[in-house]
Amino acid sequence: MSTRAIRPKGVGVDWAALIAGLGLGLTLALHVTTMNKSDISSVYAVVNTLSRLAALVGTYFALVGILLVSRIPWIEQGVGHDRLISWHRKLGPYSLFLVGFHVLFVTLGYAGQGRVALGVQLWRFFTQFPWMWAALGAFILMVTAGVTSYRKARARMSYETWWIIHVYTYLAIALSFMHQVLNGPMFIGHPLNRAYWTGLYFFSGLSILTWRVGVPIARSIRHNLKISRVVVEGPGVISIIMRGRKLHKLAAEGGQFFGWRFLARHHLLISHPYSLSAAPTEHLMRITVKDLGDHSRSLAFLKPGTRVFVEGPYGAFTAGRSSRRHVVLIGGGVGITPIRAIMEEFRPEVQMDVVFRASRSEDLVFRQELDYLAAQSEGAVRVHYLVGSRQQHPMDFATLTKMIPLFADSDIYICGPTALVQSVRQAALEAGIPKSRFHDEAFAFHGE
Repeated sequence: MSTRAIRPKGVGVDWAALIAGLGLGLTLALHVTTMNKSDISSVYAVVNTLSRLAALVGTYFALVGILLVSRIPWIEQGVGHDRLISWHRKLGPYSLFLVGFHVLFVTLGYAGQGRVALGVQLWRFFTQFPWMWAALGAFILMVTAGVTSYRKARARMSYETWWIIHVYTYLAIALSFMHQVLNGPMFIGHPLNRAYWTGLYFFSGLSILTWRVGVPIARSIRHNLKISRVVVEGPGVISIIMRGRKLHKLAAEGGQFFGWRFLARHHLLISHPYSLSAAPTEHLMRITVKDLGDHSRSLAFLKPGTRVFVEGPYGAFTAGRSSRRHVVLIGGGVGITPIRAIMEEFRPEVQMDVVFRASRSEDLVFRQELDYLAAQSEGAVRVHYLVGSRQQHPMDFATLTKMIPLFADSDIYICGPTALVQSVRQAALEAGIPKSRFHDEAFAFHGE
């Protein structure tokens, strides 16, 4: 068992919120400090003023959204990957709507002031203002990314298609820059304002290039990670065991995940997020994948010796966040993957109740490993196998407290389908467990 120190909680959240709030205040100040009487002299002037404000705030939200998924280590570790992704997804629609309002209001405002038809005014924009065609391209790309991010649209496409479309958001934000600084009154003749705005763009771009491109490539070359073997764990479930050098320097923990790219056809372009399914060692790492689509299905055909490029480690689903001497680990189906990995990371004095929910007995992957860990723990680890339907094994307050008497005085770790996570979260609320002791790993697309 690990003896990793407990990380302080909430510090990263507080700093992230403070910096984002200061940035928003400075962005609003750009607009307010450069206004004059003509900006509120008529109804159409007010509409134009509101359009500029919407553009500034909408773009700022887009830049913050990029930073939330740029994998900056101190933010990832302090806030948690799932929370960052949640913030990113919630912020995205506000950015898109504000930019959309900007397009609508600026067209109405200029058309009203010039007393021309909307179509005429749109044509004037593209013929009289610099970088407007690039701005149009940026807007179309943002709308496309926004529409495909809605749950129903996202459910109809593969992860690969969604990922490629979403990457175009970076291009959209880049294309809008010149249009803003060359046409925005808050930037024309205001070098400090332009320097601040340029700095935001530069820092966002540098963060992406550093943490999502440069560092992963350097680490992958340094650690020389290659597939050692592929193992069938159960129906539609495989494990990929990878060998490398000095893997301990990645500082990965059980419960975390990486973005994986395999140097094989159809696998190198797109990074797929999979959790570690065993605590990493100096030379070995393992992931376990369920057949959920073309990409995960094709992993079974990867050959030993295939080079692996990694991005990570990510996630705050780690043993170091626990504060109690007793933990409850709950895995649903293939959600047992990070649960299995995190078991080896807790301090020796921690006692564990591990609950494995599965629809069929053949879906109980890692059963032998779980039983072995329990046997070696001298009673510190108890494993509960719940096989059957939700009706047979409801994961509610009554069931969990009966099965695990110390449930209310435990840290709860859970990974599985949304319905399972919600049910256990409700049980935790009824037991009076604070949010700081409830740790869940999203059982869906890990990252943007």
